[in-house]
Amino acid sequence: MNNKINQVQVKKLVFSLLFALLPMTIFAQEDPVIMKINGQPVNRSEFEYSYNKNNSEGVIDKKSVEEYVDLFVNYKLKVEAAKDAHLDTLKTFKDEFTSYRDQQIRPAFITDADVEKEAQKIYKETQTRIDSMGGMVKASHILLLLGQKATQEQQDAAKVRIDSIYNELKKGADFAELAKKLSDDKQSARNGGELPWLTKGQTLPAFEKALFQLNKGEMSEPVLTEAGYHIIKVIDKGSFFPYDSVHADILQFIEQRQLREHIIDQKIDEIAKAEEVTKEQLLDAKTDEMVAKDMDLKYLIQEYHDGLLLYEISNATVWDKAAKDEAGLASYFKKNKKKYKWDAPRFKGIAYHVKDAADVKAVKNAVKNISFDKWADVLRKTFNNDSILRIRVEKGIFKQGDNALIDKEVFKKDTTAKAVKDFPIDAVYGKKLKAPQEYTDVRGQVLADYQEELEKEWVANLRRRYPVEVDESVLKTVNKH
Repeated sequence: MNNKINQVQVKKLVFSLLFALLPMTIFAQEDPVIMKINGQPVNRSEFEYSYNKNNSEGVIDKKSVEEYVDLFVNYKLKVEAAKDAHLDTLKTFKDEFTSYRDQQIRPAFITDADVEKEAQKIYKETQTRIDSMGGMVKASHILLLLGQKATQEQQDAAKVRIDSIYNELKKGADFAELAKKLSDDKQSARNGGELPWLTKGQTLPAFEKALFQLNKGEMSEPVLTEAGYHIIKVIDKGSFFPYDSVHADILQFIEQRQLREHIIDQKIDEIAKAEEVTKEQLLDAKTDEMVAKDMDLKYLIQEYHDGLLLYEISNATVWDKAAKDEAGLASYFKKNKKKYKWDAPRFKGIAYHVKDAADVKAVKNAVKNISFDKWADVLRKTFNNDSILRIRVEKGIFKQGDNALIDKEVFKKDTTAKAVKDFPIDAVYGKKLKAPQEYTDVRGQVLADYQEELEKEWVANLRRRYPVEVDESVLKTVNKH
């Protein structure tokens, strides 16, 4: 009997363990490891995120999953190299990455209710300030402009005219019609002289004083301000606008003044103080919480993290290294000279213009035995020193059509070069080349090719240095599960 009970208990235990482990097993299979780079696992979801992002609609050079594997692996290998070089420990890297990460995380600390609370606060402060200063006034005016340098005669004439308009209004003339015909404030004149709602501090002092002394429906006598003569009529007076009518404007104000960031700062400070942690610890914890729920966010942040590392290591190993390696560029050009051809001859030299005929030969003598890259500096120091310009020069490697003077003198085309003012004598100096003679003649192309070679050598070295394991069975399930 005991054996029977024990067997039943054992069965129950086994089944309970199986069912307990089942959710974990299923979950693990939902996002299996698709590859390992230097022992570091890469889940299928990360590969899919990168693949789908870089092969979305609109991408010209789309890759198949199999084709993308090498690109992804190379990317990860470079990141591993950057980590081994401890680039992720540099303060500059940490600061830039943290700044980007926080841009993604900080908005999570704010809610619509927080923004609404700030909007109501701004409204209440504005309402209190405006109402305490006399509220708001809706008015129309007729303006006769007077310039600041108006003569006494012009001022007297304007006074006579404004008094005439005022008398017409007192006799019952329509204010809006006269404003449309006679006011120099053309913008308000189109609306019969009507102005926006006004509060104290928005208008000229003399205008404001007269405006706020009037009651609804009253009209002022002519008022002289820095702008000229006004006649003011009050249409309405009241308190600040109702909240609902300015709600959208306040929200726009919050965005324009970046007050949302200010609200977030306040919330972070409050929460950090309440939880007795630093702001940095709070942001770290919030990041962990958010990326655990949002894989796209996780990989977006990781993508930026790795992208920064990739840039730094690539710049040091390939881009900047190649750009500064003049000997390497020259050697690469020499080995691969046949691949650098022009479809037509070029002129390597200068087109120049001088005031004195003697300077035509002097220019040639100045650069005759000097390397081409130093010509500009030599000519500037020799002929255009001490703010005295003796020559105008255009230096470069020209093909036909680039420069009219060179077309005429070198390529023997029937064309007319435009005269250069104050420099009437034209000349050219240099060599006509059928093909590039040194790497500087095609530096851009050589640099790009040399960088590509360094890149290939670097990747090959990384492939030897770091083990790469790709699970082909998982690879076949990409975007198919």
